[in-house]
Amino acid sequence: MAILSYLEASKAALAEEMQRDDTVWALGEDLGRGGVFGQYAGLADQFGAQRIVDAPISEAAIMGTAVGAAMTGTRPVVEMRFSDFALCAIDELVNQAAKARYMFGGQTRVPLVVREPVGMWRSSAAQHSQSLESWYT
Repeated sequence: MAILSYLEASKAALAEEMQRDDTVWALGEDLGRGGVFGQYAGLADQFGAQRIVDAPISEAAIMGTAVGAAMTGTRPVVEMRFSDFALCAIDELVNQAAKARYMFGGQTRVPLVVREPVGMWRSSAAQHSQSLESWYT
């Protein structure tokens, strides 16, 4: 068994799922260039810009787009640049994605994965280093 870093393992897992299921795609800032930490490096070349989608700097738009796309049958993977910025998209996640099944009488699902780097390292400053994972459990 190969020894992989967390970054390598998560990238390999995403690539495996994208090969297995053509409805899986990723959306976030700078993903076409490999992502802020290189976690998407090479995936745009492998899967194309239709499935590794660069988004403008608008977390609410990123999450809202992914929620709507998930409701139509795709399986988006949202990459928030830092956990702190996901709070800008919390309405789309908490009031839309989490409640859609109930608002539409069980007729829709929202198969969505949200990835957020948390608790960054030195010199990350106040707005790039929160650990908000407990909000989701």
